[in-house]
Amino acid sequence: MYIVVGLGNPDKKYLNTLHNIGFMAIDKVAEKLGVSFNKKGFKGQYLITTVNGEKVVLLKPQTYMNLSGESVLMAVNYYKVKPENLIVIYDDLDINIGSLRIRKNGSAGTHNGMKNIVSLLGSTEFPRFRVGIKPENDSREIIDYVLSDIKSADVERFNEVLDKTSNAVVSLLKGDSIDVVMNKYNG
Repeated sequence: MYIVVGLGNPDKKYLNTLHNIGFMAIDKVAEKLGVSFNKKGFKGQYLITTVNGEKVVLLKPQTYMNLSGESVLMAVNYYKVKPENLIVIYDDLDINIGSLRIRKNGSAGTHNGMKNIVSLLGSTEFPRFRVGIKPENDSREIIDYVLSDIKSADVERFNEVLDKTSNAVVSLLKGDSIDVVMNKYNG
């Protein structure tokens, strides 16, 4: 069994912001799997489907970014999922726009949603799909930048990386190892 989590903020005003890249990516995963979010629980919206004979839960925490771990912990504990079967998708300020970095495990870095997840789970041993949002030229405070809408000039690059991210997640769910997925989609 897998739990795939996309990080974001629940209010409509955040719908097209950089900090909602995780929500956008998991929506693409759901679209590729032909399913839609139809349940509420675990302090989030979720769905349950089957991929390659394996039960899969897609989850969008509705706790706001900094408390994402509350939702993730509830789902992980309920389904008794091992850390390596938890996949988290989120935006990353240290990676250029249009880039995807997949890691088997590691620290939370500077991302507050990931810090909360790692703190509550007590583990860093789960795969993460980091979608780059690093600004090329932007002097705004970090919080103002990540909560800003995607610029029209960047829409195409984000559409491409979201497609790539969702393909990578689906590849993992269909049985490719994390190493194969990393080799194919990183960069």
